[in-house]
Amino acid sequence: MKDNIETKFVSGKPVWLKGRSKEKNVFVGFRVQVHGEDAANAVVRLTASSIYRIFLNGEFLGYGPARGPHGYARVDEWSLKGKCKPGVNTIAVEVAGYNVNSYYLLDQPDQPAFLQAEVMAGARVLASTGGNGAQFEAQALEHRMQKVQRYSFQRPFSEVYRMAPSCDAWRDGGAFNAQELETVDQLRLLARCTPYPEFNILHPLTARLKGTVEFNPDKPVWADRTIKHIGPKLGGYLESELEDIPFYRVQRLEPTTKVAVKKPLREGDRLEMADGDFRTLEFARNNAGFLGATVKCYAPIRLYFAFDELLIDDDVSTTRYCCANVVTYDLTEPGVYNLETFEPYELKYFKVIVEHGACEISNIYFREYVNPTAERASFESSDKALDAIFDAARETFKQNSVDTFTDCAGRERAGWLCDSFYIGRVSADLCGSADMEHVFFENFLLPEKFEHLPEGMLPMCYPSDHNDGAFIPNWAMWFVFQLEEYLYRSGDRAMVDAFKPKVLALIDYFKQFTNDDGLLEKLKGWVFIEWSRANELVQDVNYPSNMTYAAALESIDRIYGMPELKAQADAMRATIREQSFDGEFFVDNAIRRPDGSLELTGERTEVCQYYAFFFGTATIEEFPQLWETLRNDFGPDRKQTKKHPEIYFANAMIGQPMRTELLSRLGLSAQILEESKDYFRKMVETTGTLWEHDSPTASCSHGFASHVERLLFRDVLGIRNIDYVNRKVEVAFSDVPLERCAGVMPIGGDTVKVSWSKEGKAFNYSIETPKDISVSVDLSTIEALGLRPTRK
Repeated sequence: MKDNIETKFVSGKPVWLKGRSKEKNVFVGFRVQVHGEDAANAVVRLTASSIYRIFLNGEFLGYGPARGPHGYARVDEWSLKGKCKPGVNTIAVEVAGYNVNSYYLLDQPDQPAFLQAEVMAGARVLASTGGNGAQFEAQALEHRMQKVQRYSFQRPFSEVYRMAPSCDAWRDGGAFNAQELETVDQLRLLARCTPYPEFNILHPLTARLKGTVEFNPDKPVWADRTIKHIGPKLGGYLESELEDIPFYRVQRLEPTTKVAVKKPLREGDRLEMADGDFRTLEFARNNAGFLGATVKCYAPIRLYFAFDELLIDDDVSTTRYCCANVVTYDLTEPGVYNLETFEPYELKYFKVIVEHGACEISNIYFREYVNPTAERASFESSDKALDAIFDAARETFKQNSVDTFTDCAGRERAGWLCDSFYIGRVSADLCGSADMEHVFFENFLLPEKFEHLPEGMLPMCYPSDHNDGAFIPNWAMWFVFQLEEYLYRSGDRAMVDAFKPKVLALIDYFKQFTNDDGLLEKLKGWVFIEWSRANELVQDVNYPSNMTYAAALESIDRIYGMPELKAQADAMRATIREQSFDGEFFVDNAIRRPDGSLELTGERTEVCQYYAFFFGTATIEEFPQLWETLRNDFGPDRKQTKKHPEIYFANAMIGQPMRTELLSRLGLSAQILEESKDYFRKMVETTGTLWEHDSPTASCSHGFASHVERLLFRDVLGIRNIDYVNRKVEVAFSDVPLERCAGVMPIGGDTVKVSWSKEGKAFNYSIETPKDISVSVDLSTIEALGLRPTRK
């Protein structure tokens, strides 16, 4: 294992406004001034309890920190080289102290809100929080309203502002009301160890709609647990405590006129808007980051930034997937305001609504917040649909790998297991190493225990808080599969060995559920198979869960050399085959009758069949007819063909990638190509990113779905495998209906370039690698097709 890269500050101490470190949703501004001559080559080192945004002389500099586990904080470093002006320079940091549990940002009970920062010029401390050099001062930023609703169940507070034009002047040396600070307890510190994000500025391409709205006080509004279920298990403010609920008001703003515009927007265009006006703007693709605009108002107004990943009935929905997708600005005086959301969101469509006055809106932009390290990877073919799928996969990965692997970049931004199994593969393919996966695992490794969870169980997502005790036992099994693959990708034996106590504790946890047949029965927690009917068939004996656990035991044997676990896995598989297979399909579950017997429910899902083959309970040799049925009758078009209607459909999460992996094992590349085009076409055309479900009912940028890039590199281009540790590349060309294909995959700091083309009976190919990388090439499929391979 790479050493846990612990670090420390030379002088800076963790500080916060005195007496307010445990308050919920406090927004604080810190600033210090340094001379440009001193800071010309300086670095700002900082970390915070949740999120910070840093400015230099009023200009955006960075955002962070990267997330770490309980008891730790990761430290960022932002260079000032080439950015300072002569004379006095103002470094300003906005910090949110949320102090509520979430799946996104930790609520550390023993470590309340803080900022810890220092400005270093070599070994010299120019400034710090509570240490040497010039002192960071701080003031409460009261223009961000404190008592507001959460953004989602999984993320902390939404954004509501009540501000004057001068509210942000302090960032560039303006008026500042310094308040007393106190030092708080020190966390252990880790280096960031993940790439610094990319913050490209993008502008909307099209003005899609315009119209007017009118407030209907009698319209029923939708609210979920983020408002209604605040309490000991979900932190926040009670509905009766909220200062304002713009989320309700926006729902009651009903369109009175709506006109399709579809007018291209140029960067300098201005929107003249009156009371009750709205405009809906479209960006090039669904993306993760921060919305911004310059607003000139002529009287006090209220402005709503509503947004979503797609349009529903030609409108932006603020309720589509259980998030408060609206940021509210009460602009209390005439003047010019430069607005930008503090939190990152996921969106393609931006709807701005004006109430109570007129304004001019210009410089509308979106600041990306994405991982920049995937750009070296590329894929291009004679089929533009495949190229578009690759681009969508890469964009989806970039948005879901900023500081850890996340499920989605909007609703949750959470480091979910199982999703991470697939994203870990993608990270290696697109970035050329397992470095980011190392950080993902480090976050799981360092905590001594996980609060609120049963002994031995791993959190279903992390870093996160699980005050309600929720966990997914299946995802802990997927953790084992990812750990084994990580060992292959990284060679990091020390990390894997360090996990052995946690892995063995996981086995101990599952022992209590083992029945007399050797199968798991009546698992506790959220037993998750996939987003389909399968999730309703999980008790008492769930066969997909047992298929998964058997494979996990076998994986643990391969990792740690425990042959008794392999024997247990083999016995479980034999029992599953005997109990679950009904002669045609595997049945999902069996119920324990009052007399003690097990009774099959007869319920069968598509994904259960994939689990059987994917995890080795079934083999093609033993179940040839079932496999032929799955191969020929199932897949993306089964809802149209209506074959086997009695078998419940699989979904994107996670039946679809399981199916394509099974097809790949048999070298069915042409089928993979066609099915992938059919499956992802609508996603690519609608949002330019890949979805959580096969319909747009949830997240439309879900990290696991980027795994389709592996199909393109492996099954279409022909880069079958890269051994990053031993620097070996395996190439095996397939039978696919394309005229040409080319791609680049990184391997460490180098790249592997492969291309091929067909001209009549000639198959011309090229492979470019550094000299120290060994390459094996399998041309058997090409030769079997009667083509003449020639290496260029």
